[in-house]
Amino acid sequence: MIRRSLLALALVATMTACAAEPQAAAAPAKAAAASPAGDAAIREALLGLAPGMEIGQIADSPIPGFREVAIGARVVYVSNDGKRLIQGALIDIASRENLTQASEAGLRQGLLASVGDDSRITFAAKQPRHEITVFTDIDCGYCRRMHSEIAEYNRLGITVNYLFYPRTGLGSESFDKAVSVWCAPDRRQAMTEAKAGKALPKADCTNPVTRDYDLGRRIGLDGTPAIYAADGTQLGGYVAPAEMLARLDEIAAKPAR
Repeated sequence: MIRRSLLALALVATMTACAAEPQAAAAPAKAAAASPAGDAAIREALLGLAPGMEIGQIADSPIPGFREVAIGARVVYVSNDGKRLIQGALIDIASRENLTQASEAGLRQGLLASVGDDSRITFAAKQPRHEITVFTDIDCGYCRRMHSEIAEYNRLGITVNYLFYPRTGLGSESFDKAVSVWCAPDRRQAMTEAKAGKALPKADCTNPVTRDYDLGRRIGLDGTPAIYAADGTQLGGYVAPAEMLARLDEIAAKPAR
């Protein structure tokens, strides 16, 4: 089971290595101590388990005798000698905090920050309080429901940055619709019309849809909409505007790690 899971992560890493543009290094979830010589053994062991795996930062772990290893935007824990691996959620009982999830949020934050403003379709709040990134699919029902409420998200001070994730894959009809939205003279209007089911004129131009899709796979999303706060925390699936604001307020109120 572990080997199959890691092989799946390695496959994602291999596929995303062919993205149209270079990807910035992910921001670390925490400051790493100087890498011990044992980190080489950890890399060797993981690559032996799943060749082609994208092994990122190796850092201190809350578990004595183990290191925290970033694989794409996922985290596993490997013993210092490279002989034992723990995959799953590490919970701090006292605070009830999911430490694995927090580390993965930091990795996602770095990956999402590598996307420039000129590669997003943004629906900006006039009085911004929060900002979210949403991987969306033109034909996804809950994506359409979310976009039908875009004015309410904005009214509540939530700026929405869209990236594309056509669930049916590259070259699919949904992929072509995303490209047509991007290549339209008014992308925001085209997005709104496409989400309402209107057929857009087919268009083609230099676009970020393949890169967005690859980034989504690297992050590990498995459905749309996939919504992330500015700190990389995954918020959902579809979340209604009022509930979204409450979750974002809660995240903003937490002390910085």
